[in-house]
Amino acid sequence: MVIPGLGPTWTDLITIPLFTGIIGYITNWTGVLMLFAPLDFRGVRVPGLRVIFPLLPRRVQVLPLLRYTGEVGWQGIVPSRAATMASLAVDKGLAKLGSIGDFYRELEPERIAEHLTATVDVQLDGMVDAIMRAEDPQFWADLPPVVKDAVLARVRQQLPGVAQTLTTRIGEHIDQLIDAKLMVIAQLQKRRDLLNEIFQGLGRKELRFMQNFGFYLGVPLGLVLFVVLHFYPAAWVLPAGGAVIGWTVNYLGVTMIFEPVFPKAYIPWKQGLFIKRQREVTDGYAALISRHVITLENIGHELLHGPRADRTRRLLTDTLRPAVDQAVGPARIAVQAALGPGHYDRIRAALVREAAGMAPVTFTDSGFNRRQAHRINDFIARQMRQMGPDDFVEMLRSAIKQDEWLLFVHGGVLGVAAGLLHLAIFGV
Repeated sequence: MVIPGLGPTWTDLITIPLFTGIIGYITNWTGVLMLFAPLDFRGVRVPGLRVIFPLLPRRVQVLPLLRYTGEVGWQGIVPSRAATMASLAVDKGLAKLGSIGDFYRELEPERIAEHLTATVDVQLDGMVDAIMRAEDPQFWADLPPVVKDAVLARVRQQLPGVAQTLTTRIGEHIDQLIDAKLMVIAQLQKRRDLLNEIFQGLGRKELRFMQNFGFYLGVPLGLVLFVVLHFYPAAWVLPAGGAVIGWTVNYLGVTMIFEPVFPKAYIPWKQGLFIKRQREVTDGYAALISRHVITLENIGHELLHGPRADRTRRLLTDTLRPAVDQAVGPARIAVQAALGPGHYDRIRAALVREAAGMAPVTFTDSGFNRRQAHRINDFIARQMRQMGPDDFVEMLRSAIKQDEWLLFVHGGVLGVAAGLLHLAIFGV
C-alpha cells in the first residue's frame, strides 16, 4: 500500500519483487511459446479488417497477429516465417557449408550408380521383353533365344558404365538442375514442425534458461522498482516500471543466448550461451538437416519433379539414347535393317523412357537413403566445426532476429498488466 507522504510499505517490499519475478518468468515462458505455437494460425474474424488490411503498413501486415482474410489471432513466429527462415537458413548457413554439388558428391555418385545398376538389372529382362512385345511382337518372337540372351547380356555388361556416366553428368550439371534455396524452402514450408524441432531441439537448454532467467532478474529489478516508488510514490510508476522490467528481462534473456559472439572478460557470462555449445549444437543441426532436408530422396525429387525437372529429363534422354545404341553394339545396323530406322528409333525411345523412369526408385529407396545420410551428416558437422563464432551465430540467429522485437513488446505489455494488477490488489 502506498500511503501519501510515507511512500511504499513493507508489504510493497515483499509483493513488488515477487510480482516482477513471477511476471518475468511468465513473460519469458509465454515468449518461448510464442516462438513455436501454434503451428497454424488461430484467430477470429473481425468485421472490416479485410477491407483495412491492404491499407496497413507492410511491417504490420506481416505480423503473426493478422491475416489478409480479416482475422486477428496468433501463429508461432517460427512457423509463420517458414519461407523467410528457410531462405535465411540457406543464405546465412547452408550456403557457407557448401554448394548443392558438394552435398551431392558427399552422397557418393559411384554408390548411386551401383544402386541404379542393381535396380535396373533386376527388371531388365521384363522391361526389354515388354517393350519388344509392344513394339514388334513378331520380330521378338522370331528372334532365336541365343540372340535374345546375347542382347540382354551385352546390355547388362554396359549397365555399370551407363549408370556411372549418368550420375557423373548429373553431378557436373547439378547446380543447373537444382535450385538449392527453393528445395530447402519447399522442405521447411512443408515441415513447419521441423523448423520448430530445429530451434527447440538445438536450443532446449538456452530456452529453459531464458524462462528461469525471467524470475532471477525480475526479483532484483522489483527491488529497484520499490526504491523508485519510494522517491516517486505515484500510481503510474508501477505499470511503467513493469513495462521496463518486462522488456528488459526478455531483451537480456535473448541477448545472453547469442551475445557476445567472442568472449569478453568484462561481461559476467563471458560469451553467448549458445556459442559455448557450438560443437553440441553442430552435431544436432547436422543430424536434423541430413535426415530431413538435404537427403538423397529430396535431391532426387527436386531433380525429377522440381522447377528444373525438364532439364533433368533432357539430360537423362541425351545420356541414355547413345547408351542404348552402345548396348546394342555391332548388331545395331542389322537390327535397324530388320526393323526399319523409324521402328528402331521408337524402340530406343521406349527403352530410354523406361530406364529414366527407374531413376526415381534409386532416390526413394529408404534403406539406401539411410545408409547415405550419415555422409551428409558428417559433412555438415565437419564444415560447421570450422565456422567462426560469428558465422555460427549468424546462421542460427538470423532466422528469428527480425521478429525478436515482438518478444520484447510482449514482455513490456505483460509488465504493464502486472503493475496494474498489483495496483488493483494492494491499492495506491
